[in-house]
This record gives sequence, structure tokens and C-alpha cells, in this order.
Amino acid sequence: MRLHVPTPLRWGDLDAYGHVNNARMLSLLEEARIQAFWVSDDTSEHAVGATTAVLDATPGATTVTLIARQEVEYLAPIPYQRQPLDIELWIGHMGGASLDVCYEVFSPGGVDPRTLYTRATTTIVLADAASGRPRRISDAERAAWTPYLGEPLAFRRR
Repeated sequence: MRLHVPTPLRWGDLDAYGHVNNARMLSLLEEARIQAFWVSDDTSEHAVGATTAVLDATPGATTVTLIARQEVEYLAPIPYQRQPLDIELWIGHMGGASLDVCYEVFSPGGVDPRTLYTRATTTIVLADAASGRPRRISDAERAAWTPYLGEPLAFRRR
């Protein structure tokens, strides 16, 4: 199962060629990840990540998330569009204190033909905010994320 996170483009995401800059793609993936996994003020059933949003990112939270690794494969340039991109997320691996979030970035929903622009994986380590040391994924986090556990991405070139 995958989460579908509609993620709007901003004018500042574009480069001189009129498409999304490769470095800005990391920010777009971050936006989708935050919507999917961080607790927000919107707790309605229709909120993106309503069942998976279990990480507290408020000031004073006891857990911080650290990015240990990112790999991105750019497949096609993303032109500016007013409709949000459809970023699909799932977990490709869940360890003791880390997880690999996988992404596929598609053209906006309803746009034909559907275009796959980018594939990526981010390794996130959960850490204790006070000590900075990795901490175990809790039972509640594991329960929320297990339904979204799937095959990890196999990148074309390594």
C-alpha cells in the first residue's frame, strides 16, 4: 500500500531551464514526507498521512529525525504546473531505529499520460532529542507504518 501526497510546486522550485531544479527535488520530497509522517493540527480522517502521522515535530519533542542517506534518480524534467504533483510514498525497509522511505514522483492526478518524473529513497534515523543517539522505533510507530511496508526501490544504475 502507498500514500499519495499531493505536493504543489512553487515558482522558486524552477531553474533557468523552466523545470524543477534537481536540488529543489529534495525539498519537495521533504514536504511530502512531513505531510505523511509528522503529526499536524489537522487530525481529520481525510488528512494526508492521518494514520501514519505519528512523529511529533513540535518544539520540545523527545524525538528528532536525522537523514542518514538519500538517493535520487531523475527520469524526466518536471515542468511548472499549477496542479500538485502526486508523490507516492511507502516504506522500503524498517529496521530497529531507522526506516527507508521510498518515493515515486508522478504528474498531477488526472493528467494524461501519467508521467513518472523521479524515484528516490531517504534513510531516516530516529534519535533521542536529548542525547542525539538513535532510539528504537516504538510499537505505535511500527503499527502505523507496517501497512505501508513494501518492496524497496531498485535503482537503474549503481
